[in-house]
Amino acid sequence: MNSDTQLSDRRSILKMAALSSATLAVGGLVAPPAIAAPRAGRGGSATAGADVGVMQGALALEHEGIAAYKIAAGSGLLSQGTIAVATVFLGHHEGHRDALAKLIAQAGGKPVEPKSNDEYIKALNIAALKSEADVVKFAAGLEQGATNAYVGQIAAIRDKQIAHLFAQLGTDEAVHWALLNAAAGGSVPQPAFLFS
Repeated sequence: MNSDTQLSDRRSILKMAALSSATLAVGGLVAPPAIAAPRAGRGGSATAGADVGVMQGALALEHEGIAAYKIAAGSGLLSQGTIAVATVFLGHHEGHRDALAKLIAQAGGKPVEPKSNDEYIKALNIAALKSEADVVKFAAGLEQGATNAYVGQIAAIRDKQIAHLFAQLGTDEAVHWALLNAAAGGSVPQPAFLFS
């Protein structure tokens, strides 16, 4: 799977989560009433269900990122220096996961669970990675996709606190991408707007 496909897949996950949740909320079909109920002190409304749906998609991406870093670190392909950086990024993704899961639970949702490592290995075609350079380029593609996914969803978020979180998450992912892109020998992109 190439990085353009990964980017498209990550954007699609968030967009599908947002659209399906919005459709359910508009149709009055959001099952748990607590999700669509206004949240005290947060200015919540019936749109909270859509925000939860977007957060669920983001949480699924964070689970994917955590798995990818753990699998890569255990692959035997990485030097100690690269593992040290991957461990820092893994910690960031775990912090993202925890923040998203907490907000989903506070809104009355049940945070989506991670898939198995075998499922991630197959879905992301991780077995095709044969060198440290392959892993770094692959990770850069995942981080670019995550950045685009977060940036693309900020406008869909109704709750300002959650929109702010998505801006923070997108910024973290952009930093990860920039460092990995440089490590992979990638060039500095020419367009004025690097992420969509």
